[in-house]
Amino acid sequence: MVNSKFTRRVRTAFAASAGRVGAVPLLVFLVIAGCDLGDEVEGMPAPERTAEFGLVVHGGAGTITRESLTPELEEQYHSALEEALRAGHDILEQGGSALDAVSAAVVVLEDEPLFNAGRGAVFTAEGTNELDAAIMDGRTLDAGAVGGVKRIRNPIELARLVMDESPHVFMVGEGAETFGRQFDVVEVDEDYFYTEARWEALQRALENDGTSSAPSSADDGRMLGTVGAAALDRDGNLAAATSTGGMTAKRFGRVGDVPVIGAGTYANNASCALSATGHGEYFIRNVVSYDICARMLYTGATLEEAADAVIHGVLVEQGGTGGVVAIDASGNIALTMNTPGMYRGHMLAGQDPVTRIYQEE
Repeated sequence: MVNSKFTRRVRTAFAASAGRVGAVPLLVFLVIAGCDLGDEVEGMPAPERTAEFGLVVHGGAGTITRESLTPELEEQYHSALEEALRAGHDILEQGGSALDAVSAAVVVLEDEPLFNAGRGAVFTAEGTNELDAAIMDGRTLDAGAVGGVKRIRNPIELARLVMDESPHVFMVGEGAETFGRQFDVVEVDEDYFYTEARWEALQRALENDGTSSAPSSADDGRMLGTVGAAALDRDGNLAAATSTGGMTAKRFGRVGDVPVIGAGTYANNASCALSATGHGEYFIRNVVSYDICARMLYTGATLEEAADAVIHGVLVEQGGTGGVVAIDASGNIALTMNTPGMYRGHMLAGQDPVTRIYQEE
């Protein structure tokens, strides 16, 4: 009779394969074999990896068209995305962790004024910057997030501290900043985040709305530029990180999907790691990041199938716009959007960095 150790292993493998063609026949074959294959099952190789390690990044999704960008601006975006990819890839290549890789990549993007995160973040209706960030470890499911911070140069570093140095997951506002000071997190004057382009965008938003209240519609230009990264390291661990300034002319302490674990950021070694960008309210309502990972776990969908079903199906049906960048435990990647463009890129082991802007690329 098949021993209990073997039975447990078969059940685990079968559960992980639920919904995949061939799962039942494989189970039947192993049981009919009727011999003790515990050692052989235990020694079976792990699923073959597409890439030994890799990194994906994004700089926001929205109405990004060739007509809206000059060649010079295109080059700046490509250059910034490549710099972020190389920063994270260098860590992975040297055997570093996925967590360190996504942190490094996001810091580069937070420091780049082109994007709506860190320096260059959009303004609230009151003319301030309120920053959100999150990070998650796919190995342990530990996570850290911050919302509405105003003086932290790199919010992703504070989110990492929340995960690593506190018993909590989510801290906001002055409390989060007070916590960060205990670990000498870098603070800056609020005018550090100022850019003329973002200030002008605020004035247009207020003028178009005819009031200083929150915007009545989710104009893509008000959310464009959220940054994020997801990575797989040599040890098979996944991690994801995301950072944003939120929505132009937001009020009342509005917080979007980025720091909401399972909405804008999620990682689980059993499935995938991903970072989202777009109209945050829809990503929160549909728990988009978790949904994609869960579809892989519970239905056997591939990463690409799961991402397509949510981004092109669930979100589109509700009128939500945006996209995700993701990598799974085998090194497969998905950079999926339902918008005309998404600043994005990937760099896998042994490959050159690849960056894209427009959907048709």
